[in-house]
Amino acid sequence: QVQVVESGGGLVQFGGSLRLSCAASGSVFSFNYMGWYRQAPGKQRELVASITNIGRSNYADSVKGRFTVSRGNVKNTVYLQMNSLKPEDTAVYYCKMLIRYGEYWGPGTQVTVSS
Repeated sequence: QVQVVESGGGLVQFGGSLRLSCAASGSVFSFNYMGWYRQAPGKQRELVASITNIGRSNYADSVKGRFTVSRGNVKNTVYLQMNSLKPEDTAVYYCKMLIRYGEYWGPGTQVTVSS
């Protein structure tokens, strides 16, 4: 059974940084695609950043230049480095991994940016 877990969320001041981690366990296969999503209260879940198994990344316009997604050295581990955080980045951040033929989501980690 594949399990995905996010970590690294917390409370940070405007302009600060956080590094989120996403790790999947329980699979012998490596991920094909991984996406970081976020959902703020009263808003729809949105894609923030993504990365493929060959390292191709994409970002939402709202985070370009501030967020960086990268693959870890450990299999099925991905990071999201978030710099210059703004109050509008406050949300629950979720990790979605596509591994083999399955789609797996983590439970999310809260990021709160205070002004």
